[in-house]
Amino acid sequence: MARDGKDVIQPMDEAVRAEAKGLLRGARSATLATLGPDGHPFASLVGLATDIDGTPVILVSGLAAHTGHLAADPRASLLISPGGKGDPLAHARITLKVRARKVVRESEEGLRIRRRYLARQPKAALYADFPDFAFFALEIEGASLNGGFARAFAPTPADLKSDPAHAAALAEVEEGAVEHMNEDHAEAIGLYATRLIGAKTGAWRAIGLDPDGLDMALGSTALRLPFPASVDGPASLRDVLAKLAVKARGDLPQGEIQAI
Repeated sequence: MARDGKDVIQPMDEAVRAEAKGLLRGARSATLATLGPDGHPFASLVGLATDIDGTPVILVSGLAAHTGHLAADPRASLLISPGGKGDPLAHARITLKVRARKVVRESEEGLRIRRRYLARQPKAALYADFPDFAFFALEIEGASLNGGFARAFAPTPADLKSDPAHAAALAEVEEGAVEHMNEDHAEAIGLYATRLIGAKTGAWRAIGLDPDGLDMALGSTALRLPFPASVDGPASLRDVLAKLAVKARGDLPQGEIQAI
């Protein structure tokens, strides 16, 4: 992208990667643009979740126009724009260039995606198992991050997704870890939400884990607690969650808190 012969795309760094991942992982809806049979782009609103590696996933009806479009041409675009107060163009948003792939329902991947999607979109349980509905994984092929005025970046798929080896290591234990957190560490989850993120007090629950963070929900409100570094397995997951709980309780000296 150039303006007056000058490239306006800025270099990626860890802070920008975290911002881009946060937009993707934190989204509950997005605008999906597919290609109709006449070649014209067709935009529609979809519910959104992510697989454990960060791949966006959607649940769509076979009766919807966009589903037919994806079957004919899997190329699509996904706009995530959470917005905020004031000028909508002043807030960060990200556009993903994706290729849709229908997920086999009864496969290991399909069962995991169904669980993770319904944890983020619980009301979708009313229709998720209807025979004409299907999950699609949207494989990321490119992206454009607009962080607000004069902030333009071009994240790669690797910038947006979790380390694949770390994701694979957590995939086997994520469901049990989420259940364990909710059953035995509800207090810590509440402290993560209120003291580390500044959310209101309530019965917060863990709804998902991945190498880069913990997802929590209270009613229809979802929050994400990013980890200070990618976790590579169950041991490092337990360690980071324990340190974050200590930080939330305020039991660490300031210097050690900043180092976590």
